[in-house]
Amino acid sequence: MVSVESDSPDAVDAADASSDRESWRLRAGFVLAAAGTAVGLGNFWRFPFKAGEEGGAAFVLIYLVFIAVVGVPLVLLEFSIGRRTGRSPVAAFDRFASGAARHLGWPLVAAAFLILSYYTVVAGWMLRYTVMAVSDGYPSDVATAQTWFDEVATGLDAVAFHAVFLVLTAAVVAFGVKRGIEVVSLTLFPLALALLGVLVVMAYRLPGNQGAYAYYLKPDLGVVADNWHTILPSAAGQAFFTLSIGVGVLLTYASYVDEDRGLVGDGAAVAGLDTVVAVAVGLVVFPVLFAAGAPPGDTGHSAVFVTLSSSFGAIDGGLAMGFFFFGTLSLAGLLTSVALLEVVVSHLMDEEGFLRQEVLVSIVVVLFLFGVPPALDLRYLDVVDVFVTEIMLVATMLAVTAYVSWRHGEEMKSEVFGDLDDGWFASSWLWLLRAPVLVVLTVTLAAGLVKYGHLLTELTGG
Repeated sequence: MVSVESDSPDAVDAADASSDRESWRLRAGFVLAAAGTAVGLGNFWRFPFKAGEEGGAAFVLIYLVFIAVVGVPLVLLEFSIGRRTGRSPVAAFDRFASGAARHLGWPLVAAAFLILSYYTVVAGWMLRYTVMAVSDGYPSDVATAQTWFDEVATGLDAVAFHAVFLVLTAAVVAFGVKRGIEVVSLTLFPLALALLGVLVVMAYRLPGNQGAYAYYLKPDLGVVADNWHTILPSAAGQAFFTLSIGVGVLLTYASYVDEDRGLVGDGAAVAGLDTVVAVAVGLVVFPVLFAAGAPPGDTGHSAVFVTLSSSFGAIDGGLAMGFFFFGTLSLAGLLTSVALLEVVVSHLMDEEGFLRQEVLVSIVVVLFLFGVPPALDLRYLDVVDVFVTEIMLVATMLAVTAYVSWRHGEEMKSEVFGDLDDGWFASSWLWLLRAPVLVVLTVTLAAGLVKYGHLLTELTGG
């Protein structure tokens, strides 16, 4: 770790500032923890159904392009800030930024807190649907599945499972980086990959899978040409969200890296693992939907918890597949919730000097209270989710990318590439951030504002 050059008069050497900071025991622990936070709802819930909504393989093709052009550069940007400063988001920007930019870390922590407050509610649904496979089974018709979902998603049971998932998350974070987050990531991420592999094999044996694979894996460029105005912003947004960019997780996890080697391999590994999981989930979901004769383009809460669960109930072997699917989703959800909670805990440790265990109970209580409204009313969840993920995160990263790439770009390039910072690849990374990535973020933000406006109009009956 190198010293931080800053316009701020109270900037300090990052190595001195982080001399007593926790660190990863293994580099693999860092990579799997960072990748693990990105494979929750973004891949299991949003990706396959977003692909179905936008034409299948045409969307997948454009999505892969945006992962390389937008996703990887932004992952490396967050990594560079975290390791260079050795601090969580608020303290990191306070150390190396100047002027109003010193406050850019606050919305990252706020976003992590807000997302976690309702993410554990949704994670509670995952647990319920995992148990459902071995208790009541899944209904085979959509109407009954919708009724079941309405009963699971809201009410006192939803509040109770929200609390259970919060406690599980806090139990992992309480053990710290090495003994808690790293151990769980090294265990659960490979287990989730293994279970996903089993699901891919099971889906391959379903009738009608050839049609599903063609829809998902054989892009029709004519579809792209006819629908580029919806596919491009949708694929860009998915590439942004699926990698957990903009919530401070990647920055915080990188602040625990105490090696000076380049970060390119780590960023590529995180993006690669995330993409493999996303594509593999599609190899499960689309054969199941095609075998059950269900529409592939449903979105929102109904996508997984209604359409897919009723499809599991309608096919042979569906209960076993549903158990593995929702069980894997629960494991991935735990990795994500642990990462989000660590952002908040790390902030309070860095800024206020609290011990880890001192702040956990208070944070969990406040998160529980914030999660009660979405556990009782799905409209609240929709409003908060769209605002945070499609407006707040994108606007924050637009400001972060513009400021850091133009004001501190050379410093961060050195942090990412090490001795190779004067090569063409390093320069290309910096100019991707300074131009194309800023354009994509701007367009994505505009699309998010339009979507949020439509949502508010719909909910208010305007």
